Amino acid sequence: MSISTSIRNVAIVAHVDHGKTSLVDCLFRTAGALQRSTETTDRLLDSNDLERERGITILSKNAAIEWAGVHINLIDTPGHADFGGQVERVLSMADGVLLVVDAFEGPMPQTRFVLQKAFESGLLPLVVVNKMDRKEARPDQVLGELFDLFVELGAEELALDFPVIYSSARNGWASTDEKVIGENMAPLLDQILATVPAPELDGDGPMQIQISTLDWDNYVGRIGIGRVRRGVLRQGQEVMRIANDGKRNRGRIKELYRFEGMERVAATEVRAGDIASIAGLDPLGLGDTLCHLDLVEQLPPITVEEPTIEMEFLANDSPFAGQEGKFVTSRQVAERLDRAGMMDPALRILPALSGGFLVAGRGVLHLGILIENMRREGYEFAVGKPRVLIKQVDGKDFEPEEDAQVEMPEDALGKVIEFFSRRSADISDMIRSGKRATLHMRIPTRGLLGARSQLLSLTRGEGVLSSRADGHRPWVGDLASRHNGVLVSSSTGRITGYALRSLEDRGEFFVQPGEMVYNGMVVGENNKEQDITLNATRERKLTNVRSANKDVMDNIRVARNMGLEAFLEYLDDDELLEVTPQNLRLRKRILDEKARQRATTKVGSR
Repeated sequence: MSISTSIRNVAIVAHVDHGKTSLVDCLFRTAGALQRSTETTDRLLDSNDLERERGITILSKNAAIEWAGVHINLIDTPGHADFGGQVERVLSMADGVLLVVDAFEGPMPQTRFVLQKAFESGLLPLVVVNKMDRKEARPDQVLGELFDLFVELGAEELALDFPVIYSSARNGWASTDEKVIGENMAPLLDQILATVPAPELDGDGPMQIQISTLDWDNYVGRIGIGRVRRGVLRQGQEVMRIANDGKRNRGRIKELYRFEGMERVAATEVRAGDIASIAGLDPLGLGDTLCHLDLVEQLPPITVEEPTIEMEFLANDSPFAGQEGKFVTSRQVAERLDRAGMMDPALRILPALSGGFLVAGRGVLHLGILIENMRREGYEFAVGKPRVLIKQVDGKDFEPEEDAQVEMPEDALGKVIEFFSRRSADISDMIRSGKRATLHMRIPTRGLLGARSQLLSLTRGEGVLSSRADGHRPWVGDLASRHNGVLVSSSTGRITGYALRSLEDRGEFFVQPGEMVYNGMVVGENNKEQDITLNATRERKLTNVRSANKDVMDNIRVARNMGLEAFLEYLDDDELLEVTPQNLRLRKRILDEKARQRATTKVGSR
């Protein structure tokens, strides 16, 4: 064995919105690793448009900086539980973990998840208490909560004596003393070199590397990323590929890269302990082991936790089908889903009896990101209601369960408790801090579908729900779901202000005057439990005094703003969401009203 003292591999993990990506920006600036073109850019690692818009990390990313003569590979990981599959596999490339925790919020559900995975991988944590600039910062209590969490997770004694750095990523400083404001991130970089062990690998043996994550490039295709476990990987080298299932084939490394700053830089060789990117080797999948031909040994396969949510993906067959999308056929949607499955092993794609596809993932956000990426790429399709995946244990149904936490204003506590109790939540703890309160609970995944939008209503927009998948529980029976029916368009045409004004007493609309709708499209929510079919395109006869809509437009209530996740959580069994690059339209599966009534009668008579 040899130790690569000039290399450090560190995974950066945190709960969503604890400042992890901003902290990485500061590390780059302190180390002087930014190019002039990016010196004024924030959240460098959130390079995906969706990541910048939502302020979260979705895809695991690699970067590298030089500090005190040491090459530090930084592995940025998602902070949302729905992308936990990314966390699991990239930890195999790291020798230590930089755990970023909010100085006020402290450990959250995702903190527990990433820590548990780090300890299972034998990685030691370097704790960064971030957001020390917050007025409510309580670093001593947060460290106490972290210590309790470490003990609960069965951490080794060495992990319990963890080093701590205090920082403010917003203001660009780090310090070893909570009462001292630093000048830059140098204390954190120094601590990384002192805490994270150098890779202890065989640098002289026959080459061996495992693919820990995948990327895609439109020019070179699929790119495999992993840490060289043994020997030296060279461009043009012939290797033996061993897939997770044991299948073998020979191939040649056509393109080889290592990381410098934010860029992949072409390399002739990458040595043991460093992280390499490989292109041109086909096929190439997650968990594949690449070996020197003289010594073919497979590393343990990489596994990810099972999906918990499933949705149906279908070709769009609405009256507006093909008008807005570039890729609209079932074959084109299938090819895109196949590629998504290859790049993200936390997704599972199977054919559906309906002729579409059943796509399973780790949560509504996980599948929502896939849907949003597809529509931005020009795809047009339809999706069904998210459903939890049930598994059989000793002949009984078990459903996925989540460890959840809700933070809210204290005066909303009673309403929130009542709401989640109706959804079979087991509340384990309740903490009051000033005018805020926090609930800890275990709840069926089904109970969280649609819960976020309801929580915002109950807390006047101030409630925050976070959760992580945590095993299964016996099926708890029917849960409270959407009580109200919907308003369904009986005609195809353009929404008029005159029609909406006359129908406002029926419920709340999702559409505005001027929008195009079709027969069978859902245009709003009814005040009552039943669905109502109505004509929202009816026009007022024109006079020579004023236009049809002038006297009513100013008095129409604003339509409910429904984003993608809100629509996905709102969907009912007999509905689909039409997704195009320009619009999201809720619709009935059966568009014709009489056909819907016959289908309902047939189901009810069984």
